[in-house]
Amino acid sequence: MGDMSNSDFYAKNQRNEGNHAAGFGCSLMDLRSLMELRSTEAVAKLQEDYGGVEGLCTRLKTSPTEGLAGVQTDLDKRKETFGKNLIPPKKPKTFLQLVWEALQDVTLIILEIAALISLGLSFYHPPGESSGESCGTAAAGVEDEGEADAGWIEGAAILLSVVCVVLVTAFNDWSKEKQFRGLQSRIEQEQKFQVVRGSQVIQLPVADIVVGDIAQVKYGDLLPADGVLIQGNDLKIDESSLTGESDHVKKSADKDPMLLSGTHVMEGSGRMVVTAVGVNSQTGIIFTLLGAGGEEEEKKEKKVKKQDGAAAMEMQPLKSAEGGEADEKERKKVSAPKKEKSVLQGKLTKLAVQIGKAGLLMSAITVIILVLFFAIDNFVLKKRPWMPECTPIYIQYFVKFFIIGVTVLVVAVPEGLPLAVTISLAYSVKKMMKDNNLVRHLDACETMGNATAICSDKTGTLTTNRMTAVQCYVGDVHYKEIPDPGVLPPKSLELLVNAISINSAYTTKILPPDREGGLPKQVGNKTECGLLGLVLDLKRDYQPIRNQIPEEKLYKVYTFNSVRKSMSTVIKLPDGSFRMYSKGASEIVLKKCNHILNEVGESRIFRPRDKDEMVKKVIEPMACDGLRTICVAYRDFPRDPEPNWDDENNILSDLTAICVVGIEDPVRPEVPDAIQKCQRAGITVRMVTGDNINTARAIAIKCGIIHPGEDFLCIDGKEFNRRIRNEKGEVEQERIDKVWPKLRVLARSSPTDKHTLVKGIIDSTMADQRQVVAVTGDGTNDGPALKKADVGFAMGIAGTDVAKEASDIILTDDNFSSIVKAVMWGRNVYDSISKFLQFQLTVNVVAVIVAFTGACITQDSPLKAVQMLWVNLIMDTFASLALATEPPTESLLRRKPYGRNKPLISSTMTKNILGHAVYQLILIFTLLFVGEKIFDIDSGRDAPLHSPPSEHYTIIFNTFVMMQLFNEINARKIHGERNVFDGIFRNPIFCSIVFGTFAVQIVIVQFGGKPFSCQPLNLEKWMWCIFLGMGELVWGQVIASIPNSKLRFLRRAGQLTQKDELPEEDVNEENEEIDHAERELRRGQILWFRGLNRIQTQIEVVNTFKSGTSFQGAGALRRQSSTTSQTQDVTNVSSPSHVSLSNALSSPTSTTAATAPSTTGHPSCECIP
Repeated sequence: MGDMSNSDFYAKNQRNEGNHAAGFGCSLMDLRSLMELRSTEAVAKLQEDYGGVEGLCTRLKTSPTEGLAGVQTDLDKRKETFGKNLIPPKKPKTFLQLVWEALQDVTLIILEIAALISLGLSFYHPPGESSGESCGTAAAGVEDEGEADAGWIEGAAILLSVVCVVLVTAFNDWSKEKQFRGLQSRIEQEQKFQVVRGSQVIQLPVADIVVGDIAQVKYGDLLPADGVLIQGNDLKIDESSLTGESDHVKKSADKDPMLLSGTHVMEGSGRMVVTAVGVNSQTGIIFTLLGAGGEEEEKKEKKVKKQDGAAAMEMQPLKSAEGGEADEKERKKVSAPKKEKSVLQGKLTKLAVQIGKAGLLMSAITVIILVLFFAIDNFVLKKRPWMPECTPIYIQYFVKFFIIGVTVLVVAVPEGLPLAVTISLAYSVKKMMKDNNLVRHLDACETMGNATAICSDKTGTLTTNRMTAVQCYVGDVHYKEIPDPGVLPPKSLELLVNAISINSAYTTKILPPDREGGLPKQVGNKTECGLLGLVLDLKRDYQPIRNQIPEEKLYKVYTFNSVRKSMSTVIKLPDGSFRMYSKGASEIVLKKCNHILNEVGESRIFRPRDKDEMVKKVIEPMACDGLRTICVAYRDFPRDPEPNWDDENNILSDLTAICVVGIEDPVRPEVPDAIQKCQRAGITVRMVTGDNINTARAIAIKCGIIHPGEDFLCIDGKEFNRRIRNEKGEVEQERIDKVWPKLRVLARSSPTDKHTLVKGIIDSTMADQRQVVAVTGDGTNDGPALKKADVGFAMGIAGTDVAKEASDIILTDDNFSSIVKAVMWGRNVYDSISKFLQFQLTVNVVAVIVAFTGACITQDSPLKAVQMLWVNLIMDTFASLALATEPPTESLLRRKPYGRNKPLISSTMTKNILGHAVYQLILIFTLLFVGEKIFDIDSGRDAPLHSPPSEHYTIIFNTFVMMQLFNEINARKIHGERNVFDGIFRNPIFCSIVFGTFAVQIVIVQFGGKPFSCQPLNLEKWMWCIFLGMGELVWGQVIASIPNSKLRFLRRAGQLTQKDELPEEDVNEENEEIDHAERELRRGQILWFRGLNRIQTQIEVVNTFKSGTSFQGAGALRRQSSTTSQTQDVTNVSSPSHVSLSNALSSPTSTTAATAPSTTGHPSCECIP
């Protein structure tokens, strides 16, 4: 399909060429063929066919200096001729496709089949009246009051509820997809690029760029379209996203002028004329192929997941980087089909599968017992013959048993789980937008809740990134505030103003404030803005100087990069000689100075001991005030012999210092408070910066990252590397382990240092829990660290495209306190899931046991299939909505992070689940067996096949639902808090859902009739049902009063899998995720089996404790086979210290006994109270 439409697209353009050749001097195809050439071939072709870049600009009707005029008609014409700058996204799945996908669910299919069989059989009437008698009890009541006519209702009701479930699921998927696309387009709109139009430099959304635009490219950009370089300074491009070659490619107008979309500018700056956009750009062509390839792949095998990710990315100036990396990721983790599935989702899906298997076992046993009981009762004890005409009636019975079995299964599988995660994550992501967090990868928001360390950049994140020059050292005088220009030596002043104006990116400007009385607007590089501000403070203007020497006239530019840490510009003076202006970090530039300007502006010699004195007297005091020190210098070269400009070391030496400027970047007012919150929440904040160590320490103290008198480390990159590398210069993990726990400030760090530190902390196994590291960054050099971190935050305003590309969350207001919000939301997601789990598992345990025992003892489940579906599917869906949308509270920040190996189900939760299950089971069984006596009504037990619904069973159903409703309120707290109503009105969704469910329940009971097997109840019985339900709240308080320490056997229930982390973790990172999920699952299984057996073997267990012997109950033996298979796996992954545990697993009952001793001696099993 993709292929087809493309060829149409080109054919159409071919037709247009005739009409448009007149309009522009070259066609779409000409430009496409031009862009496929590289380096020297491209230069030759440009010269031959177009007469160089200027010729190309003329043909495209654009001016290399002034750009397009920006007339709308012209722009539209260009879009029509050469295409728009966006790649059409892959079509989203239609609602019907999503419905079809939802229908693929196994349980639903089983239900549909059962319902259809039931429907089919209900229309069959056995011939003749007489046979009714001979079929015995089987037929009793079939012909009663035309009840047979109502036999179809159950099947139809089941089908109807299946339809409901499918629609809800499909709608959820659809809204998730829609949200994701909305997010994508929001990220795209954020993406702007600098373009010259009508000789004004403007910021333009990437989609509005047209062929013929003159774009300004600079360090850190992600190119949005293909183009030809007009003029460039020291431009180096990372083309790995297209070619796979990691070396940076040098670009220059005379050697290799081809710039391709989706590549990153790693160094330098320049201007290019745009020659291809959207589908016709190099990356666009690759995407189109991907799209077309995708279609064929899909036919071959349903392996479509990959393109979803890529094509949905739209033209984000070509998310090609994402495409490339996504490919590698795909290869690495085949286990995770799509980046969007988070670890938590993985854990839960597997937990659900696990529970489902247990449910399947239960339902199979239920069906077998029912069938055997019926057969033995009818054909053995009552010795009835099997009559052919009765067969359909018998089959109807078997179908009824089958439906009961399926019901048990349906209740056992917590469909709500994946739903709860989705809702909770989607809801959080939406709300986090309001808190200035733009989440690019869903799972980042949940990982953030477990973060234990944040490595933050200083500039722009902790500080405001509004640089202002506040001190300077000129002509041997240290001025504590900016002096009057009259005081300075005129020669020095002249040199200083020229050096700053010329030797800075011409895109950096200071504009008048947006509103009266505001601060002037700083555009471009903030440090340079600070220096330009100094020029303005000295009552001079930089613009006239720049107009006099435009960018084209600059002879050579050495742009700033993380290795040089300085920037230099060479200009040709009128007499033919050269002058180079240089600026950069003071300690680096001063090392290269051999002269300095004195108090009258004359150059004097600058000896090493003068340098040392200057460092002590000027630079250190400035740095201790938290100022960034910049040294400005210059050097003159003769006209001939012309120096060898490529020999950087010799060029950048023997400089003459003009002045040292202290630039202040004030700490953001909200940062100290945010950092304090992080520290209270158990998160260590570390500052990693390129600034010098004194500046960094001063800022760290202001922020509250370090407190005087504490035991901490502040070191610079050099010292850091000395400490962590061995003699051969290799990084050693145990050396890093000695450094990072106390490290708080890492100054003068290179991008590799930052990456090494992040990797070192993540891979460290010395603490009892693995570290989860978040990193913030804004520069291109932060890319590797952002990618390596568990969660990467990029700055939305100051961040370069490269940083945003590598990040998981974009902070739209560049503010550190937004990170604290992200932590809050992340923890909230985790807690919401736990709340829902606690609610869901209680329902499951109770419903399964009721259905199972009920069916075995009374041949009929007290809760009917349709009722179960109502409880399970509808209530769970809504409960997941209600519990997943709890807003976060500040109290979330008062506890320590969970870390990576915290079990999903804590011991408190296990206690709550089992405690509430006991209460509910006691009540339901009481009602089932003696309910008719208590309420003085007919017994609903042993009712014939199509008998009308009984009041007795309606009361059981109603009480069951009421208990779930009130338990939903209990489930709002999972840490054993007393007040479950705390903050309930802050969540309107929760309140409306609880009341809504209650209202629907009234309708079902009073008017549900036959489909819901309900008999209307009078007010008194309703009051009793509600009263029994409210008992849950009281019982919740009772459970909360039992200290966890008294329930030693629960200690490990939720924590069976916390084996010691494998040291070879970093070798097989891919496996780590799988193991982790597996381990979670094992916990799910064990918990599940334990839950099932607890009721039957509770008393024995208690006795076991008293006597200390291992006991194997009958119940245990019955399910032993199913557990043994898992035991083997558990034994494999367990570390020696837990062997006792895994052996104990062979019988679920003895687990509890064996666990108690193994809990005490092992430090990492400490339970979280």
